[in-house]
Amino acid sequence: MIRINGAASMLGVSTNTLRGWERRYGFPRPQRSSGGHRQYSLEEIEALRQALAETGNVSSAVALARQRGSAPSSSPRLADALRAFDEGAADRLLEESLALRSLERTIEEVLLPAVAAQQEPERPTAEFEFAWRHATAWLSAMKRLAPPASRREGVLIFDSSGVCDLESLHSQALEVMLRRSGLRTLLLTPGIDNGRLGRALRALEPDAVVLAGGGLALEAIGRIVYAIRAVRPAVHVLDFRTTVPDTGLSTITRLGDSPTAAREAILELLTGRRAQAPETGLSAPGAAGA
Repeated sequence: MIRINGAASMLGVSTNTLRGWERRYGFPRPQRSSGGHRQYSLEEIEALRQALAETGNVSSAVALARQRGSAPSSSPRLADALRAFDEGAADRLLEESLALRSLERTIEEVLLPAVAAQQEPERPTAEFEFAWRHATAWLSAMKRLAPPASRREGVLIFDSSGVCDLESLHSQALEVMLRRSGLRTLLLTPGIDNGRLGRALRALEPDAVVLAGGGLALEAIGRIVYAIRAVRPAVHVLDFRTTVPDTGLSTITRLGDSPTAAREAILELLTGRRAQAPETGLSAPGAAGA
């Protein structure tokens, strides 16, 4: 519980404004100390603060905060934790989201937007690097928790992004989702030597190759596709998040921007059926900080 001065400070308003909201909207709802002083639930104040940031309107924010309460972890709440370099809070919010959402929804609705919110155009920041590294570690933990492959189909992802590149998180997210769908999955970079690449192709025997991670030069794309089809002539070559330049002549299938939609398109292409991801289910206490 916090007193009215602290609550007003968190919300960026005066104590008189906070009292006015209480009278008009009945929210936030204070309790009274033994001395008669107002005391507010920290969870209610935090929920209202986040709702104000999302809506910019008091009445809408109150309605949203009432509906949400303190339970659902949201992308703005995670973004605030990452902006404050608060690893513990970020872990808790991700675990909280997993109790309410599927892993896939947590990644797309909470994690990726929260990391993207730290990014500034043409300007690397400590907040973004911290968020990227935290997200990378969390996705790696989720990959380790994925069950063993249960399908014969294999997917090879070529990720051309670099360190602290937001695109790499989308590639990692797609890899996690494919593994959770039972597909044999391997993620590599386009810089692999052709001889070594051939060994990986023969080991995985991929049915689909996904080009991801940002813009690739046509020369690099041609080298990769030639090397792949020399070993796997019938392999599907797919583009994720417009990695391949649009020349108008490409026969490469485009998957779009969403890891979940890309995963479903790959499953439909390879197995003839879409994924059946649980709404809730992967709860991994302690895994987020791995």
